[in-house]
Amino acid sequence: MGDKLTAGSAPLYTFQRADLAVLDEEVFHLDLDLQVLRELMVHLAEHEPRRHEILHALDRAMDALDLDDVSGSAAAVREVLAPVLARPAHASAHTISGVGHAHIDSAWLWPIRETKRKTSRTFSNVTALADEYDDFIFACSQAQQYEWVRDNYPHVWARIQESVKKGQWAPVGGMWVEADGNLPGGEAIARQLVHGKRFFIEHFGVETKGVWLPDSFGYTAAYPQLAKLAGNDWFLTQKISWNQTNKFPHHTFWWEGIDGTRIFTHFPPVDTYNARFSGEEMDRAVRNYNEKGGGTRSLAPFGWGDGGGGPTREIMERARRLADLEGSPKVVVEHPDEFFAKAREEYPDAPVWVGELYLELHRATYTSQARTKQGNRRSEHKLREAELWATTAALHAPGYSYPYEKLDRLWKTVLLHQFHDILPGSSIAWVHREAEAEYARVAEELEALTAEAVAALGAGGTRVFNTSPFDRAEVVRTTEGALAYVEVPASGSAPLADAEPTRSVKAEGRVLDNGLVRVEVAEDGTLSSVYDLRAQREVLGDKGNLLRLHTDLPNYWDAWDIDKHYNNRYTDLLEPTSVELVSEDPLLGAIRVTRSFGKGSTITQTITLRADSPRIDFETDIDWHEAEKILKAAFPVDVRAAHSSAEIQFGHIQRPTHTNTSWEAARFEVSGHRWVHVGEPGYGVAVLNDSTYGHDVSRTVREDGGTTTTVRLSLVRAPRIPDPEADQGRHRFTYSLLPGASIQDTVAEGYSLNLPLRVADASGAAEPVVSVDGEGVTVEAVKLADDGSGDVVVRLYESGGGRAQGVLRTGFPLAGAQVTDLLERPLEDETAEVADGGVAVSLRPFQVLTLRLRRG
Repeated sequence: MGDKLTAGSAPLYTFQRADLAVLDEEVFHLDLDLQVLRELMVHLAEHEPRRHEILHALDRAMDALDLDDVSGSAAAVREVLAPVLARPAHASAHTISGVGHAHIDSAWLWPIRETKRKTSRTFSNVTALADEYDDFIFACSQAQQYEWVRDNYPHVWARIQESVKKGQWAPVGGMWVEADGNLPGGEAIARQLVHGKRFFIEHFGVETKGVWLPDSFGYTAAYPQLAKLAGNDWFLTQKISWNQTNKFPHHTFWWEGIDGTRIFTHFPPVDTYNARFSGEEMDRAVRNYNEKGGGTRSLAPFGWGDGGGGPTREIMERARRLADLEGSPKVVVEHPDEFFAKAREEYPDAPVWVGELYLELHRATYTSQARTKQGNRRSEHKLREAELWATTAALHAPGYSYPYEKLDRLWKTVLLHQFHDILPGSSIAWVHREAEAEYARVAEELEALTAEAVAALGAGGTRVFNTSPFDRAEVVRTTEGALAYVEVPASGSAPLADAEPTRSVKAEGRVLDNGLVRVEVAEDGTLSSVYDLRAQREVLGDKGNLLRLHTDLPNYWDAWDIDKHYNNRYTDLLEPTSVELVSEDPLLGAIRVTRSFGKGSTITQTITLRADSPRIDFETDIDWHEAEKILKAAFPVDVRAAHSSAEIQFGHIQRPTHTNTSWEAARFEVSGHRWVHVGEPGYGVAVLNDSTYGHDVSRTVREDGGTTTTVRLSLVRAPRIPDPEADQGRHRFTYSLLPGASIQDTVAEGYSLNLPLRVADASGAAEPVVSVDGEGVTVEAVKLADDGSGDVVVRLYESGGGRAQGVLRTGFPLAGAQVTDLLERPLEDETAEVADGGVAVSLRPFQVLTLRLRRG
């Protein structure tokens, strides 16, 4: 499994023998006749006449079979069985649309390099099967895997192209890889859809119409809108059938996202993406199907995945026998687009599911392999930074050339590593070591691209660059290491000039005070008090930043799962080796807390408060050597929050803090991006982070009658399988407490924490490419159009959950504007009006809007 600690001393595989055989077609078909009939019979009820008819036919067939001459008697036996195989299905029988499929993980218990070989072998088998069966159709996602075959196996690539032309090979999914469904950022999911769709359009002339994610570990409520904005009509998965507690109530339904967009969705009730049309699978599909009476059909992906070779002759022969067979659902092999068109036509008023598709399993994938997750988060933000400053330089620096090809390649590297066994942290050590190296290379190249763009704006001075979509006034550290207070516009820059903060920091002993908040650190290193001086109230309901080390022994899937019983065993880290004041600067006060614990692990945290900011940072350096443990950081706040709000892609999702039903109770560990906010009317508190995703939120009643809402971040785990050294070693990251915060305050600070101000040698006072004057209208991406036209593409969204209006103004002459889809194609029913040098923007809650701006 890629590591000596998991591989053992003996070779994993030993080539022992090879056989050459001649296929006896008559015996082959007899075997399948017998299998199909027997499996159908055993799943029919005892009182069903059809069951006994088949049983008697099988009995007569066995009497006709000459065991000394199976080949010679096979035809006669088949004649005995022919009448029962010819009986047609009931008119009301459920219809199963069979779709050939081979789910190939782009990495998992093998490295990426092996996946390249797996795809070539499987795709070769599939094209051969297509030559043999005219009615065979194969659905295949993941543009990245196609590209590997195109680059390394041109003869297989040519056969795929021919199969697509014949209509037997169906590119599906329209994504670069089958990505994790929760952790990639909003812009990253947009690029997954853009690069996947464009690949299929460019190489096959096919525009995919659906999102195909059968195996990801839950799905963000941002997907319906993003899928539709990329031109998709349907969504498919079957993973939610793995729920441990609650059975999902629908198989065919409309899925509504956080903005109100709905997409037609199907969960195959066969509960597998590796079907072979066994009797048990056919029976399960019919029994499970929850839309009986409304719909009459479901989909079944069939074929062996992960290098197993895909669909086979045996499966196709089963499908043919089950096409119209009494007692069985009817099987038709067809394109998934055909299935979805028929399903939607017959059931347009299917039920609606609102919100995330939460998988009640694999909750540890929000935390495992922290370096992989940190590499993804930082790569996403560095890509944003490189695109913004490259666009700025392309508009304002004569002679500068926008790095289309480099950005395209780097984006695709990041998208590949968002695959649903890499980013979640559920692959072998080999995969994660390679991912860590790739992220380091991506960071180095993006730093170089950003530095080149900034330098192109002019040399000779020192400027501060703000990649965030919000104006900022904060403390920075200069290239010489000194502290400075600066004011910088959103998506713009300003000269490094000492501004004066309104409120400076006073630091004494274990207390930090900046006139906005007062922070007191206890002898045990926790926060004994965080007092909001503006609201005149205590923020904490108990010890703040309590580090709790839990025993973490999931029942089944080590790297994948956190089981609820982990809460039963823990140790609070309350014996620091030192608590010391390390900065008394009026711009920045800091207290450092050092701890040793467990099997030689250490954690050093610098608690920092800056001038003019209520945000308290916990700059964390962990040397981690634990096994089967999880470390959580708890912030119990004196707020009665009915729900928590966690950032997701292009917005946030609200989750109840109670456990009234099994559905809420099952969400004992959830995911979020840069922040979690809890509040009561008039007051809120946020916990922010720069690299972690997993967290939990709970609510308790104190002895004084008050309510404490506790937000806990999952910082680091120590699973053993499939990587026995997972997360061992050094980790550096920052998380923060933000008292007195509204949602909009939290959104802005989330960007600031993840996009530090950049101090660089540059003199160019280039105007920001775009600026927006409306609260809630948030700029997520600024880039040049991918077609090389020189148009500027801006992606915005409404970030507060309400209506938002504003005017987008440009730092260049504006000749026109168009609303586009994610692929930068104009939307005919959407208009963008240019007036007074800007574009008026009106957004619905959490609406994503892409504008294409033509330069004058």
